[in-house]
Amino acid sequence: MMALGTLWRKPPLPPGSCRAFWGWLNAVFNKVDHERIRAVGPDRAASEWLLRCGALVRYRGSPRWQQDYNGLPTGPLGKYKIEAIDATDSCIMYRGFDYLDGLEHVTDIKLEKCMYIQDECLQRLSETSNLQKSLQQLKIISCGNVTDKGILALHKLTNLEYLYLSDLPGIREKEKTFRVLQQALPKLELELDLE
Repeated sequence: MMALGTLWRKPPLPPGSCRAFWGWLNAVFNKVDHERIRAVGPDRAASEWLLRCGALVRYRGSPRWQQDYNGLPTGPLGKYKIEAIDATDSCIMYRGFDYLDGLEHVTDIKLEKCMYIQDECLQRLSETSNLQKSLQQLKIISCGNVTDKGILALHKLTNLEYLYLSDLPGIREKEKTFRVLQQALPKLELELDLE
């Protein structure tokens, strides 16, 4: 006869199921809502996406970082323009990058310890026409899925003045990659910490 305790015991979760759940939830957070973008404007919608995914935003003219989703500033549509994004430890992924399309004032982006950032994300970032015009500083740190291909894609960010790269194990051909990037963007200050 089975003991009562064994009847109520939950079966063990299959390996990786917790990770799969978080991956699914993060994909939901990154789903683009085009109606929301039209309703509240690109900067507000992108702010909501970024904060929902754990990133921070700073608005033009403000020294402080916005980190509280519930504390997003209100006011006339289009009043708050995103100037900087700090995506440290966030779950932003390629799926949500459509939110970046309407941002016209972003000068600074930091991608640090972003497990979903990969080459396709950097390529998408560099193909965003507004970011090609506005982005001046980019930091990519400890993003394990970034390779030489992703770094080379950054050559389309023609106004990029400063690029900091650190702890990127996927970069295998450093010298060649950085030489090609420097040729494409001669005014770029490139700082590396890739040992």
